[in-house]
Amino acid sequence: MFYLAAAVSDFYIPASEMPEHKIQSSSGPLQITMKMVPKMLSPLVKDWAPKAFVISFKLETDPSILIERARKALATYSHQVVVANVLDSRRSYVVVVTNTAETKLDVTEEEEKTGVEIEDKIIKDLTARHTSFIHGQN
Repeated sequence: MFYLAAAVSDFYIPASEMPEHKIQSSSGPLQITMKMVPKMLSPLVKDWAPKAFVISFKLETDPSILIERARKALATYSHQVVVANVLDSRRSYVVVVTNTAETKLDVTEEEEKTGVEIEDKIIKDLTARHTSFIHGQN
């Protein structure tokens, strides 16, 4: 099982392009060009571990595009699961998206008071999916 946490960022500035010294404000406005972070999901699924159970995450700020983007990731990378969440509610609910279903996991107020976190439910769900995946390959 590969459980791929969300990228810190989709963009970066290569070390070779970083300034050596402090950028002086007297130089005027600053323009920054960033590079795309290389995508690791495609080579992982296709080349490095084609028989593995792979889970990725999709974080959005717009709930109306969440499932569409999760489904697009599944189609693009051909892996098994996307855990989709919205930034402002990421600690209270997620949607586990597969090629065949969407399962909402949430933490109720009562559960939150007893210390239950969304990660507990994600891990329980994904563990069951992984077990089923393994038994389906035999």
